[in-house]
Amino acid sequence: MESIVVMGRRPLSGTVKVGGAKNSALKLMAAALLAPGKSVIRNVPDISDVGVMADVLEHLGARVTREDHSVAVDATNIASLEAPYELVAQMRASIVVLGPLVARFGSAHVAMPGGCNIGSRKIDMHLLGLQHLGAVITFEHGFINASAPDGLKGAQVILDFPSVGATENLLMASVLAEGTTVIENAAREPEIGDLVDMLVSMGARIEGRDTSTLEIRGVRSLSPVEHTTVGDRIEAGTYLVAGALGGGPVTVVGFDPAHLEMLLAKMSAAGCDIEPLPDGATVRREGPITPVDISTLPYPGFPTDMQPQFMALMALAEGNSVITENVYESRFMFADELKRMGADIDIEGHRALVRGVGALQGAPVRSPDLRGGATLVLAGLVAEGQTVVGDVHHIMRGYEDLTGKLASLGADINLLEG
Repeated sequence: MESIVVMGRRPLSGTVKVGGAKNSALKLMAAALLAPGKSVIRNVPDISDVGVMADVLEHLGARVTREDHSVAVDATNIASLEAPYELVAQMRASIVVLGPLVARFGSAHVAMPGGCNIGSRKIDMHLLGLQHLGAVITFEHGFINASAPDGLKGAQVILDFPSVGATENLLMASVLAEGTTVIENAAREPEIGDLVDMLVSMGARIEGRDTSTLEIRGVRSLSPVEHTTVGDRIEAGTYLVAGALGGGPVTVVGFDPAHLEMLLAKMSAAGCDIEPLPDGATVRREGPITPVDISTLPYPGFPTDMQPQFMALMALAEGNSVITENVYESRFMFADELKRMGADIDIEGHRALVRGVGALQGAPVRSPDLRGGATLVLAGLVAEGQTVVGDVHHIMRGYEDLTGKLASLGADINLLEG
């Protein structure tokens, strides 16, 4: 097993460029299933989750080629409508092939999803939405069977919660449905807007981009396209927090700072000097870290995917802060590992009381999930002595060359083979 070894207390400064958004690229690859022919998706990160999605699409019969951060998906000859457990269990996002398959072929057989163990993240809204569109849903031996032999029909779908995954699945299902579909309480994340842009380029008719109400007028067919993935705001936020911990100045480019408005505001309140740029932001910090309370919410609220990294920052603040997790109930799993490094954290339900300490100490820790693992690496950057982070396969799911990019900023960090 690989591990990441960090020697702490090295100053960080410089410029780092983020890649395309993991949470967008995976769904764009699935959207390519909607049209026969070859779609090309550019600015795709070289991460393990992209490899898993490529394997899922190839199992279905698509031809997938990856070269220089571009992925070409030829969905002309889809030979299977089954996404098997051994692939879907590796990555929860695989469930988004359900909508495109039912929309184009009238049937899908998809294993119940796996992925990061950060909460139940039920898929009820995905399935209820598809049922509103006329799909018949059954369960058999751990698989979801969705069938619409006469095609999907437009309908009004009201989501209980602005779920990103459910919004994406229903978007892709409804673009080929007969009539008009209205998705109420839709998620508004920038990655949803990126998917809307690709679908519209393919010939879909969608109104309401960046709003909580999406109106989709179904079309008979779509065409393959070339599309460039939006920059990864979570990767960007991770490096910005690293810069804040290390003092900076650290400049992160390759993303739209408007997509991180809430995080940047909270970092500013914590004593960081934030300078937005046309394609990124610069962070520097000369004084102490001020404690700040946060509550995670769907976009444009504070992103749950940045909550662990922000907790590492608050662990070194001069005072106490309260972090409330409203999206995933098990998102605090990493906190026990952070406490091994000297952090003072008490968790009760979905709230964490973080009492700032003067310093963290390097320690052997294990990555429990993607963002929690990245957080432990960030903590190691400013801890006294050596930190060894295990189970880094979680980190590889969402960060391309995390160690190399941090090293370019001055970190003493290495990826070691087990």
